[in-house]
Amino acid sequence: MTPSEASDLLTRCAGFDNRQPSAAAAIAWASALQDLPLDQDTFAAVDRFYGTPPKDPSQRLWIQPHDVRRIRRTIRSERLENFQYQPLPDETTGEYLARYRGQVQAIASGRVTLPTGRLAIEGGPSASFMQQLEDHGWEGTRSVPGSDEESLADSVRRAGPLGVECPSCGAAMGRPCKTPGGGEKQPLGKPRAKPHSARLRAAAGKPELTVEQRAAEEQRIREASARALARMQAEENIPDAEIVEDA
Repeated sequence: MTPSEASDLLTRCAGFDNRQPSAAAAIAWASALQDLPLDQDTFAAVDRFYGTPPKDPSQRLWIQPHDVRRIRRTIRSERLENFQYQPLPDETTGEYLARYRGQVQAIASGRVTLPTGRLAIEGGPSASFMQQLEDHGWEGTRSVPGSDEESLADSVRRAGPLGVECPSCGAAMGRPCKTPGGGEKQPLGKPRAKPHSARLRAAAGKPELTVEQRAAEEQRIREASARALARMQAEENIPDAEIVEDA
């Protein structure tokens, strides 16, 4: 960029910020932007800078040479977003480098426009490929939950005992089991530290106990409680040791 071209660029800037271009400013800008041409992208960089509101509404926009360089590079990079090199068969390394640089330059400058539409992938995966996915545990045909509640229930269902409704106390999925009775603070009962045995079995996929099995389980619990109570009472009734004094 020459001082004359920098003067034209500063005139464009003055249309936005009312600066007073001078010969000294033109020389300084030409020195800072000596490797940039005064083309449409350079003017577009100024337009974009002043067309974008500042982060701080009270800040006054005042473009500098580094802003022009940065925004111009962004404008040209945006044109290369979907660029794909188009090679020739049997090209040498030198031919590849020359053609690659030529294509990048033509597209970045805007002389060549890339197609706006992207090619769509047609068809679907083969049956054998889908079978391999399913063999590895992918549920490709499962239904998608229609609400957040269904999605949450699906994730809770994988979390263990809390992933199923308790058959004993009726606690909902994701909620802890409750003890019998309740009070003012906890009308449904106090939460249990451990889930009910029936809930553990249900989460593990085991069948529910029969009437006879439940009766045997209850009898086992009562007997265990009786033994524990008898042991506690025996410990309380231990007589105090007698102190024997030497004669």
